[in-house]
Amino acid sequence: MAEQLNVQLVAVEEKVWSGKAEMVMARTTEGELGVLPGHAPLLGQLAEPGQVRIKLPGGEQVAYEVSGGFLSVSGQGVTVLAESASPASAASGN
Repeated sequence: MAEQLNVQLVAVEEKVWSGKAEMVMARTTEGELGVLPGHAPLLGQLAEPGQVRIKLPGGEQVAYEVSGGFLSVSGQGVTVLAESASPASAASGN
């Protein structure tokens, strides 16, 4: 079985999503960032407006529109701390 990331997407008021993922993609103030298992630790500020895309095991992808916040990568996984997060519309993925 391939390595997977432990991912948590948290908004100010609630935990929005958590689970295992193959990859996390987000737009930071430094540019587009893709995180795979084994990625070096980092802390990035999310760009506004932004979107966080999570590639699940099996190829499915979920996406959330986020506003403000940070993305943290550590040995324990990826945590996205956003001021607000809501599911992205299906049309925005294409």
